[in-house]
Amino acid sequence: MIPEEGLVFLIDKDPEWTSFDVVNKIRYTLREKKVGHAGTLDPLATGLVIVCAGKATKRIDSFMAAEKEYTGTFLFGQTRPSHDLETEPDAFFDTAHITEQLVMETAKTFIGVQMQLPPMYSALKVNGKKLYELARKGKEAVREPRSVEIKEFEITRIALPEVDFRVVVSKGTYIRSLAYDFGKALHSGACLSSLRRTRIGEWGIRDALRIPDWVKLWSAKPEERENVQ
Repeated sequence: MIPEEGLVFLIDKDPEWTSFDVVNKIRYTLREKKVGHAGTLDPLATGLVIVCAGKATKRIDSFMAAEKEYTGTFLFGQTRPSHDLETEPDAFFDTAHITEQLVMETAKTFIGVQMQLPPMYSALKVNGKKLYELARKGKEAVREPRSVEIKEFEITRIALPEVDFRVVVSKGTYIRSLAYDFGKALHSGACLSSLRRTRIGEWGIRDALRIPDWVKLWSAKPEERENVQ
């Protein structure tokens, strides 16, 4: 039974699950209609999804406004319509000129406030339609660049054509767009080959549970439910 103040769950999303899948599973398990998540995570991505139930859904906006941390991998030498591995490559580029020094120096130029164009394959709505729904029908919508902030951008491994990273960003930042823009800045192309959200504000992935573990925990005694906030 949901307490009067509601509940907040920290979920470690598996790949192929959508954020909506996570919400539906929790809604069904709790038998509670009022359930929502605090920020979409792409289907191919893994990591932290905050799910609120009952009156705790009033906290969703505050969670969504918090900064977010991700780790992942850029794949250089190609671009894809979705800017990740969801779609097939649409162009290939030379990478012979890319050096470790060039990667590191270029990463520094992305730190700070900048304008970013949301990807077509995103849950952002234009004229009431989600962009990814239009994109999957082969349609293109006019998108306006948005101001975002890259607070930290650390390159953690370079093994071209792959580059691993850790990034801390403001609300509304698309890491797939960052991948595309980073490839362009290096006079090449790039897409996102892996992504994991590790933090939302003060909430970290270390405290999150995968859905099978959450279901098992929720079926346990109330005093054993450790990841309920």
